[in-house]
Amino acid sequence: MQSFLMIAFYVAMVVLLIILGLGVANLARTDGKQASRSNKLMRMRVIVQAIVIVLLVALGLAMGAIKIGF
Repeated sequence: MQSFLMIAFYVAMVVLLIILGLGVANLARTDGKQASRSNKLMRMRVIVQAIVIVLLVALGLAMGAIKIGF
């Protein structure tokens, strides 16, 4: 379980970096669809960031770094 979560975490991080790079590259474009593409990339980045955070918490729970309870 831990190895699956670790691999999924790293894959999600790579996807996040790619989306972030595309967003930065999109800022240099000047065509008519730049604004809508920028909004789509921003939404996609926020969704992937949420997935990365969930995977990080799940990984912490699986490895015992985060304990639930009193």
